[in-house]
Amino acid sequence: MKTTSPLTGLLVAVITTGSLFSSCKKNDDASGTAGKTEFATMSAQSDAAAEMVFEDVFDNTMGVSAEVGIGGTGVFGRVAVTPGSTNRMEGVDSTACYSVVTKQLSTLRFPLQITIDFGGGCTARDGRTRKGKIIIVYTGHLAIPGNSATATFDGYSIDNVKVEGTHKLTNTGTTDKKSYTTQVINAKLSQANGNYVLWNSEKTIAQVEGGATPLIGLDDVYSITGQSGGSVQIDSKYFQWSTAIITPLTKKFSCRWISRGTLSLKKGNDAVAVLDYGSGACDNKASFTVNGQVQEITLH
Repeated sequence: MKTTSPLTGLLVAVITTGSLFSSCKKNDDASGTAGKTEFATMSAQSDAAAEMVFEDVFDNTMGVSAEVGIGGTGVFGRVAVTPGSTNRMEGVDSTACYSVVTKQLSTLRFPLQITIDFGGGCTARDGRTRKGKIIIVYTGHLAIPGNSATATFDGYSIDNVKVEGTHKLTNTGTTDKKSYTTQVINAKLSQANGNYVLWNSEKTIAQVEGGATPLIGLDDVYSITGQSGGSVQIDSKYFQWSTAIITPLTKKFSCRWISRGTLSLKKGNDAVAVLDYGSGACDNKASFTVNGQVQEITLH
C-alpha cells in the first residue's frame, strides 16, 4: 500500500504544511476558519505520527516472546503472505538484525527486563529503520490481568526520529475479554533540525472481534477509547492541542491504519475540529470538519 515509512511521511507532511503556513502566519492562531484549519491540520497529523510510533512500541512489547506476551508481532513477525502482498500475518521476520537480551531483576523470574537492541541501524521487513534500544520491564506475562510492561528508550530512533519518554502497557481485561490500557508519559519525538513533537496519552484498547481464535491474530479487531495531548514545534510555528475520542476508534490487526471512529480536537477548552477516520475501509485517509467545512488529510 505504501513504499515509504508511514512515520517518515507523516512527519514530512507536518513539516511541509508548517512551512507553507509559516510564509503568511507566525503565531498559533485558531481563530477564524483559516487559523482553525491550520491548527487542525498540524495537530491531527502530529497526533497521528506520535500514535504510530507508540503503536509500534506496543507491538514490539507484546511480540518479543511468548514468555511475556503473545509473540510474533512488531519486528518479531508479520511476514508477507505472498511476495509483494500488503497483507500481513504472524510469523518469523527473516530480516532480523536486532538482538534481544533478557535479564532477571530478582531471584524470581519476574520482574523481567528485556532489551531490544537495534544497534546502529536495523531495517526490518516493514521498511522502517530503527536504531538504539527499547528497554522493557515486565511484571509478569501480559496475558494475565493486572500485569504490566514499562518501556523506556536508550538512544532509540525510528526512521531518524529520536524517541524519548515512557510507554506503559497494562492488562486491564478479564479471563474472557482482552483489554489493555496504554499510557505514554512525557514523550518527545525530535528531528536533527530541531523540530519536535511532545505527547502524552492514555487509552484503553479492548478486543471486540477475534476472541474465539486466540492463536490467530488476523481476525482480531480492537476498539480504542481515551484521550491524548501534545504540542509541535516546527521552525517558528508552535501548536498545542488535546484530543478526546468521541466514537471509539476501530483498529484491525490486519490493517496498519485506524479505519473508523471520531475524536474531538481542542485548543485549550475550545473545540476546534472533529477528526473522522472513515467508515471502516483500510486506507490512510481521514477528514476533519472546521466550521462545517470538511477537509481530507492523508496519513502517510
